Amino acid sequence: MSSTEDRPLRDAEGGNGEKGADGAEGVTELPQLTHVDAAGAARMVDVSHKRDTVREARAGGAIRMKPETLAAIRAQAVSKGDVIAVARTAGFLAAKRTPELIPLCHPIPLSGMEIDIRPDDALPGLRVEATVRSTGKTGAEMEALTAVSLCLLTIYDMVKGVDPAMEMGYIAVLSKTGGKSGSWQRAES
Repeated sequence: MSSTEDRPLRDAEGGNGEKGADGAEGVTELPQLTHVDAAGAARMVDVSHKRDTVREARAGGAIRMKPETLAAIRAQAVSKGDVIAVARTAGFLAAKRTPELIPLCHPIPLSGMEIDIRPDDALPGLRVEATVRSTGKTGAEMEALTAVSLCLLTIYDMVKGVDPAMEMGYIAVLSKTGGKSGSWQRAES
């Protein structure tokens, strides 16, 4: 997971490290939102005119914990079971149920998914990365983000009894391919 290896869970100011149109650090200016109509009401975007393309999205995140908690996970000494295996399974299930959780998200046919959960002694904690593939009219970013989020929440749930101060963060899309806008990759910082 080289894209998130050296990133903190969040930056000190809470921004995303990008510059806006005015040159100020923080959140960049967004184009017109597609999930709201002219009156500002929420709507599901009509994608019927789009052609099907092969799409892939990769997202990542991390959970910071005590070194002894990470050691217990590595040794599979957690009373609830194999934390990494259960978290990975939760991620797969979450990605498949994304449109049930996010109201305006289109259901898409998932054709493949990998979830990588790796210990990181530098945090200390675990880094999660999900890659989701689909052939369809809209991207798989939401499914990848949902998979990462539920992996992290499951890890927290399984070891909160010994380490309630764990922190989850830096959940982000790392790259995407396919569709009209083509490929995009998060810049290294």
